[in-house]
Amino acid sequence: MVQTRTIGRPDCRPLLADPEDLTVVFQPIVDLASATVAGYEALSRFPGTAAPDVWFAAAADAGLGAELEALAISRALEWLPDLPAGTFLTVNVSPHLLTSPVVAEVLAAQPTLRSVVLELSAHRPVDDLPALRAQAAGLRGRGAVLAIDDAGSGWSNLQQLARLGPQLVKLDRSLVAGADTDPVTMAQAEMIGTFAGRVGARLLAEGVTAAGELAAFARLGVPLAQGWLLGRPGPGFARLAPSVVEMVRGQVARVQLAQSVAGLLRPVRQRGQADGGAPAPYVVLDRAGLPGELVLDDPRTAQTYRAPVTLQVPPTAGVAETLQRALTRRPVHRFDPVVCTARNGDVLGLLRVEDLASAAVVAESRGDGNRHPGTPFRRSPR
Repeated sequence: MVQTRTIGRPDCRPLLADPEDLTVVFQPIVDLASATVAGYEALSRFPGTAAPDVWFAAAADAGLGAELEALAISRALEWLPDLPAGTFLTVNVSPHLLTSPVVAEVLAAQPTLRSVVLELSAHRPVDDLPALRAQAAGLRGRGAVLAIDDAGSGWSNLQQLARLGPQLVKLDRSLVAGADTDPVTMAQAEMIGTFAGRVGARLLAEGVTAAGELAAFARLGVPLAQGWLLGRPGPGFARLAPSVVEMVRGQVARVQLAQSVAGLLRPVRQRGQADGGAPAPYVVLDRAGLPGELVLDDPRTAQTYRAPVTLQVPPTAGVAETLQRALTRRPVHRFDPVVCTARNGDVLGLLRVEDLASAAVVAESRGDGNRHPGTPFRRSPR
């Protein structure tokens, strides 16, 4: 398999019949919040039916692992001028080969490494961590981003690579496949996500092949996803299919709705300032038709009392965020209902603080909370 001529460098031993036998395809990496392509992973392809892993393993056995990886990286980086604006390109490299002269030479030949993400596999231990850290620091200084690939496949190796300061962590496929139906796998994925957040990295779910998996990771707050469900590897930098964009937007919208206060609304009557005699609770509208006062029942005295409207939120507001805002009001009004209004000021209903607290506890126990682009799972890898 790895016999024949050189791989394109005069000082290298034979590996491929022709350097052109190694081709590159690209798989989109999707930003779930915007349903757009965030980047592309460069994947090597070889002649015949053997998987790329077989070729790289055979090259390693023949003492040519660094040469083949250098060729693969070189072929991928040739596409940088065509990379769509605002996206990044990820290339795979074994951690123990990143410091090898042939790989280092390929990377050094690039004018800049901006928009390049180097994926270091967590499968293999690092023999010389100080040398790797020094090389990584130099690459970051030239604009490269470091990523941990296959996170979850080896915890000790993950801890080693975390010392390099990665900005992207890719979940191992074993923690993605069927995660929507396996609570243990989902808990492991969330643990890796928490780990990524602690080291300042963004999380990517790799190998998403089913809508249920996509929904599960959207609920978890994972910002990036990749897999056949979203786009298969192909030549060039393809855009997302319209059906994929629609599917991702639908999944994210459902998650946002489930994590919003919209499902907790209680109906409420509305009265003008001059109206009287209505049973509590109800909202008193001012002259402009906007909520100005609440008329509520006091269960301690069986009397009604009036309170100003101290907090209004839209139906898309998050449960935890709304609860926090409600509990930071003045003590006398802290447990008054929150008024939910539409953009035009129309009253949609009331939110009881007890309901908000119960919903927040349930969300926390499920582990989906109210994550949003400001949480550690979503820090930028650029």
